[in-house]
Amino acid sequence: MAACAGWSASEFTAIITGMNLQKTLPVITSVLIILVVALLRDRSKTLATIFATMPINMPLALWVLVSAGTDNPVVTAGYVRTLVVGLVPAFLWLGVVYLGLRLGWSLLGAIAAGYVLWVVLIASLWWFGLLRVTS
Repeated sequence: MAACAGWSASEFTAIITGMNLQKTLPVITSVLIILVVALLRDRSKTLATIFATMPINMPLALWVLVSAGTDNPVVTAGYVRTLVVGLVPAFLWLGVVYLGLRLGWSLLGAIAAGYVLWVVLIASLWWFGLLRVTS
């Protein structure tokens, strides 16, 4: 496998041993959730939706933040507050996608419109200082 990627066996081993669990676990977990959703979509759309909306990225992001040396609960609480603020544009993104699809837009058009609103809202929140974590 390493030879296929153009790495020698020693280079591949160095890359693998250089990775740590805090950096790789969020990626592995995200891939596993995507696989679970893909497997469940034909069996139970409800379960696929539940897995797709699991609050997994936020705890993993908190874990990465704390494992990187930020063990101050005030800073971590500020990070959580910023996550809550960031969820508002995410929910509005979802609302735009839902409304666009209900109006007969294509999936790509609805997602693009949702992202336009999301970018405007995120930029506004950033501009007004509501998306900053103080250390």
